[in-house]
Amino acid sequence: MTYAAGRVIRDADSHLMELPDFLTRNATATERDDLPSLDDIRLADVSVHMRDYRGRTDHGHEPAMVDQLVALGDGLTRGPKWHQALGAFNGPERGLALDLLGFQQQVVFSSFCATKIFETRDPKMMYAAAAAHNRSMAEFCSSDERLWGVAMVPLDQPDRAQTTLQEALELDLRAIWIPSRAPGGRSPGHPDHNFFWRTLSDAEVPFIQHVGSSNLSIPDEWMHDGIEGRQTARGGAEVIGSKDLTVIFQAAQRFISVLVLDGVLERFPKLKGGVIELGAGWVPDTIRRLDHAVDIWGKSEPHLAEFERKPSEQFRQQLRFTPYPFEDVGQLIIESSPELYLFSTDYPHAEGGRDPLRRFDTALEGHAEEQRQLFFEGNFQTLYSMRG
Repeated sequence: MTYAAGRVIRDADSHLMELPDFLTRNATATERDDLPSLDDIRLADVSVHMRDYRGRTDHGHEPAMVDQLVALGDGLTRGPKWHQALGAFNGPERGLALDLLGFQQQVVFSSFCATKIFETRDPKMMYAAAAAHNRSMAEFCSSDERLWGVAMVPLDQPDRAQTTLQEALELDLRAIWIPSRAPGGRSPGHPDHNFFWRTLSDAEVPFIQHVGSSNLSIPDEWMHDGIEGRQTARGGAEVIGSKDLTVIFQAAQRFISVLVLDGVLERFPKLKGGVIELGAGWVPDTIRRLDHAVDIWGKSEPHLAEFERKPSEQFRQQLRFTPYPFEDVGQLIIESSPELYLFSTDYPHAEGGRDPLRRFDTALEGHAEEQRQLFFEGNFQTLYSMRG
């Protein structure tokens, strides 16, 4: 029996755990001198494992450890996390994990590269690292057609972004992860970015906002509470603390809101986008605010009055969101629409919990089977423009 227990389930968020050579292993000689290092990742319990597994990309865990992990069977999500998980850094081994999980697809994001790529101020480094990242992501996913890799493409320099995007599409990567900032000091709705949105729309490949699309929204000074010895869960990479959780979605919320109000989704009705691992409790209120903004400012901002579809309709048709396992997705559906939300595990990160399927099932008790099917499968198919 698999974790999915024979059900059709598509996982919108999982991760590979990079090793120190992840960026360099598929970089060109020209790019290699411009790449950031992954050796300084500071994440409790993970940096140790990175050192332990240095040089192990071409083969996974030791056979005895693989046997132990496979023996977990449908309890795999309750097993070790991070680099110690089955298939954490080796593509063929991740295929074994999918056999146990029983998912039809699993979308794969990197874990540590986002801050290295999106937060650098050196454009040469940014685009060299993005290109190297995308090749290594494609390599990881190449061994199993169920693994759908996510590319990184910063938008700051349109010409370089176009080149990086085209290579990512040629690598058959299935989604494009972008930063949450105003790219190059422009709105994402600026005409300079029309090529990007048009290319994605024509290719039927979604753009993605994810943890790491922006830095944490609580600056360090807000962590300085003067209490000696007080601990925080905040670490490096994606590990956040309680204060971060309260505002972690705000950069993506701003990005998506501006994208809508600038008319990008209106101009490109086939364009799809996902907001992943940033929770979804904020989504119903954002939709209401955007509908109000168009209604109230339609006279003073005439382009808003030209919309053929309300923001709420654009959201329902073109955007998808992953709730955290502790969020009540059933209530979110009641407050908004069943078309908006996606199942995800965050495997093998600890934030996904040890039994996300059970928690989401519980939240959807009493909801129609059609709504459950949309959450576990149908909305994924819409986001990725799957046929049939």
